[in-house]
Amino acid sequence: MTDLEDLPLSRAENETSAPPGRALVLVPVLRGRRLVEGADRDSAARVEEAAGLARAIDLDVVDTIAVPLGDYRPATLFGSGKVEEIAALAAEEKAGLVIVDHTLTPVQQRNLEKAWKAKVIDRTGLILEIFGERAQTREGRLQVELAHLTYQKSRLVRSWTHLERQRGGFGFLGGPGETQIEADRRALSERIDKIKKELQTVVTRRRLQRRSRKRSGHAVVALVGYTNAGKSTLFNALTRSGVFADNRLFATLDPTLRRVELPNGTGVILSDTVGFVSDLPTTLVAAFRATLEEVAEADLILHVRDIAHPDTEAQSKDVAAVLSELDIDIESPGRVIEVWNKIDLLPPDERPPRIIPPRANGKSGGSPLVVSVAALTGEGLPELLQAIEQRISAGQPVFRIDLSGELLADLHKLYDFGEVLKREDRDDGSVVAWVRVPEDVADRFRLVFPKATPDTPEKRVDPGA
Repeated sequence: MTDLEDLPLSRAENETSAPPGRALVLVPVLRGRRLVEGADRDSAARVEEAAGLARAIDLDVVDTIAVPLGDYRPATLFGSGKVEEIAALAAEEKAGLVIVDHTLTPVQQRNLEKAWKAKVIDRTGLILEIFGERAQTREGRLQVELAHLTYQKSRLVRSWTHLERQRGGFGFLGGPGETQIEADRRALSERIDKIKKELQTVVTRRRLQRRSRKRSGHAVVALVGYTNAGKSTLFNALTRSGVFADNRLFATLDPTLRRVELPNGTGVILSDTVGFVSDLPTTLVAAFRATLEEVAEADLILHVRDIAHPDTEAQSKDVAAVLSELDIDIESPGRVIEVWNKIDLLPPDERPPRIIPPRANGKSGGSPLVVSVAALTGEGLPELLQAIEQRISAGQPVFRIDLSGELLADLHKLYDFGEVLKREDRDDGSVVAWVRVPEDVADRFRLVFPKATPDTPEKRVDPGA
């Protein structure tokens, strides 16, 4: 086998003539123990997901291989025999790109490119490429660029090996003797700082928008979940809108907000967010913090799960891990509803109940309410809307108001302020009503109806109770 450290990078690059669109996907799997600490994934599902990530940017995947490993090799990740075997396969398939579904160090990436005479990217690099292609808004592009530059900054040693030479200087641009790689790293740092400042304006704007929504009295319901769990399909079904939805990973990247009317006539804002994935690059989580804070500030979170996927439990843990970085507990029974989507893909005898009440647990806090749906067919959506309505209104104050005489002229205003839960029309022409009022308009309600008193009327049955 060729000594990887002795093979010049320029020679590897010059001998790479295969088209970059043809990709070979490798999924490293440690024998006898899990590859990623804390992960418990089905190997076939991992292989399928890795291929799906590659196809998400229209690469021609010539083969996807689960590569068994005895242990990690610091220089190449794989053992020498596997490196030679993969080199022969890449040459045979004319693969100009090899994707390794694992994190590679800059040294490993450089050595594998030398050995395989092909471009090599790891899982992080592939996800960044997908995000870069999908971002449509200026905010999204800035967030992706920030994540990409942060990732690339640590890899200049690989990208700029041929430029590691000293250049002259007058001292005011970096000092005499500054190497090209140092200059490039400094330029990257300056660009990163500039993007962070621009994104700070996004944070400020989103904060103002959230305040405006709160003043309007509309609660915010955020959709979160693993990529391709069906969030956008559910979003379209609930809002009757045409947001792009496709059966591929990361079909949605830029957040979208729409108004949804609940069964009681109350309007809420539904927010569709970017999907998560296992081993989501920390640089992406940091870059998309401004967007993900929409979830942190939401009044209710719908955790959408593809319940028909063999890795649904592991995917749920991945989503919880990302949200925990934003101090969001995805298992909070009061703030989260789990939406088990795609029940239409399960055999009839394996479908879960339509409603699974939350379970209390003194140590973990319990499990959230579960609503089973099929977003594509509409099955279970009425129950989901009812559950959202009950959760949103649960914390809102209820007032009892007696209207008689000239006050009856204000009867219609009760329906403008909130939900009339109960109404009694008496023989003398007077009306007694119980009204659930959003907290943000409760003060105005008291001004219009100063004689209203807090009360608790008969309530409908809450599916989450």
